[in-house]
Amino acid sequence: MKGKVYLVGAGPGDYKLMTLKGLECIRKSDVIVYDRLANIDYLKEAKENCEFINVGKASSNHLLPQDDINRLIADKALEGKVVTRLKGGDPYVFGRGGEEAEILREEGIDFEVVPGITSAIGGLCYAGIPITHRDHASSFHVVTGHPRNDGKETKEINWQALANVKGTLVFLMGIANLQHISENLIKEGKDKNTPVAFISWATRSNQRVVTATLENAYEVAVKENIKPPTLIVVGTVVNLREKLNFFEEKPLFGKNIVVTRCRTQSSLLSEKIRDMGGNPIEIPTIKIQKVEDNCELESEINRIKDYTYIVFSSKNAVDIFFDKLNDMNYDARVLCNSKICAVGSETAKAIKAKGIIADIVPKRYVAEGLYEELKDIINENDKILIPRAKNARDFLVKKLSEKSYVKEVITYESVIDADNKNLALQVIDDEEVEYITFASSSTVKNFMTLIGENNIKKLNDKKIISIGPITSKTIEDFGVEIYKEADEATIDSMIDIISNDKKVLMGDITC
Repeated sequence: MKGKVYLVGAGPGDYKLMTLKGLECIRKSDVIVYDRLANIDYLKEAKENCEFINVGKASSNHLLPQDDINRLIADKALEGKVVTRLKGGDPYVFGRGGEEAEILREEGIDFEVVPGITSAIGGLCYAGIPITHRDHASSFHVVTGHPRNDGKETKEINWQALANVKGTLVFLMGIANLQHISENLIKEGKDKNTPVAFISWATRSNQRVVTATLENAYEVAVKENIKPPTLIVVGTVVNLREKLNFFEEKPLFGKNIVVTRCRTQSSLLSEKIRDMGGNPIEIPTIKIQKVEDNCELESEINRIKDYTYIVFSSKNAVDIFFDKLNDMNYDARVLCNSKICAVGSETAKAIKAKGIIADIVPKRYVAEGLYEELKDIINENDKILIPRAKNARDFLVKKLSEKSYVKEVITYESVIDADNKNLALQVIDDEEVEYITFASSSTVKNFMTLIGENNIKKLNDKKIISIGPITSKTIEDFGVEIYKEADEATIDSMIDIISNDKKVLMGDITC
């Protein structure tokens, strides 16, 4: 049985510049064959046991030659597997997707092409350069700057036509050939003062833009150490950058931020960091192990109408409780006799997603805050159900038990995610990593375990951001200095700290 191949354009690099169809292909694939320029965070969308094959495709340094890549994707499909060939930009814009499609057609393998945003347009946009503008360019021309090196004859670029056209010129993969490009354009009549922009790692948080003129473009590129992957833009649209540059003005642009959270919960913080121009480096330190066949929880749900209060202290507790409710063929109506309490805003949001507005959310998003809210309104006639983690703080259970009947039900356990030890060690040694965020005491303890006691002192070279006082105390217990603590125990408050911190100004370099 033959499988199928999807030639998918991953866009220029920004995680959200991927089509919905492209994500669908990734999620149903058995094999993903990806290039260096494709954002590897997309691999997190793949199903369990998906095979990942990195074929590199860096300039002049391919892990696999193109012929071998063609053979690889064909062979995987012939094994009956669904294959996604994930390519940076668009598969048919100098991505050699046409050659891969030809091989698949020749071998009778079913395939589809999923277009992506090409860096020739999207990359310019993020640099503040519109590829067309009625006052500057009514056409654009995308040109390969990388001649063939397979011994076959290359059709000569019509330099005279390019030099005399009034539109924008964009050269992909052209840095190694830059001197030849600029000399030929000037020789054929292009004004030597024509603006030029070099856009490196376009649309990513480490995007860098250097501007020059056609005459000094090569010298500037050497002086500024411009390296691939870099777009070369030639045309007066480059002059619009100062006015239209939006991406590099985002509050977190250029900032590398470590996110230490539960594997299933890091996406929200990471998404907010990305949206604000930063680079989230996810290091899940916690894995959630749900209590299977939880007869105790089932028993309490069957008598749920006896409880006057249900207390949730985490999103995990909410999700697991409501999943069990659904499994038992109940819905939220069975909670009509109970007041629903949430320790923090994120937990309250999780409850709201289930169709319920929490009755009590404390102003201080900690267990102590909820106790302050409840201590004067509960009495010995109340019954309180607390579904929670095995290793969670027992403050609420102890204090509420002094006034009311409390039933604690363990629904899950947070355990260390040891798979990320090497990544954790890498980030604490990386000078470009500026911030490390901690959103719970568990993430602190697990991260310290991952890096080992001998490496804890290295954290004092980073800006440590804590979500609140309980987490801060745990950090300090390890002898680590806290840079700042969130005003409120929320992700948004943590983001505010970083975005209001002294901005890293990567800026514009003009020569």
